[in-house]
Amino acid sequence: MILKCSNLTIGHNNHIVLKDIDLEIKQGEYVCIFGDNGSGKSTLVKTILGLLPKIKGEIVFGDDLKQRSIGYLPQKNDNLADFPASVYEVVRSGCLNRLGCRPFYGKKEVQKAKKTMEILKITNLSNRSFSELSGGQQQRVLLARALCATDKLLILDEPFTGLDGVTAKQLYETLDEINQELGVTIIIVSHFIEDILKHATKVIHLTQNCMFCGNPKEYIDHYKKEYVLSRHQLNVGGGDEDDIQ
Repeated sequence: MILKCSNLTIGHNNHIVLKDIDLEIKQGEYVCIFGDNGSGKSTLVKTILGLLPKIKGEIVFGDDLKQRSIGYLPQKNDNLADFPASVYEVVRSGCLNRLGCRPFYGKKEVQKAKKTMEILKITNLSNRSFSELSGGQQQRVLLARALCATDKLLILDEPFTGLDGVTAKQLYETLDEINQELGVTIIIVSHFIEDILKHATKVIHLTQNCMFCGNPKEYIDHYKKEYVLSRHQLNVGGGDEDDIQ
């Protein structure tokens, strides 16, 4: 177990968004969080990260994981487009929480940054200004920065937004490598359900005051049956369950 939520109630500005959340995420899982706008996806992520206070319940971290050592890639922020730093400086800044009381980066942080840039295939961009990069390149740099912060848990909030098909495919492949070869647990908030189900090992679907949690097959079976039932109740169209792809 790397993360467990028990009887958790979350919200913001004294407004409850979701309550009675019980879920457990194991080391090495690839977790996808889906849900409509306002369903609580980002609120859940920010509560796990400690950016929002929980209203009630417990969040427990296992496997020697500390909250401050979670790698986090927030939703794309256009304000970062003109960030005045080199790619190497941006990536290395992900090591800040590793410094403790030390005022300067050491050999371990330098090596970590360089290794992470190799994994993300951005070493050739090392001396380039972050502001000069394409959107896809910037996303890779920010992912490298988040990966510098952790070797256990990486949380990404809508990382595919604004990326073209080829760039998104490359990012999926990179995340698979990080998950499968490095053993990093991944939690992704996304609305690209069809694409991401091909990669996930666990699915969390949030709706108002309700949460589904299971593997991709259970998720597909659950929502397929629900859809078929609604069609029969409304007496719309013909066909059977096998017609649904």
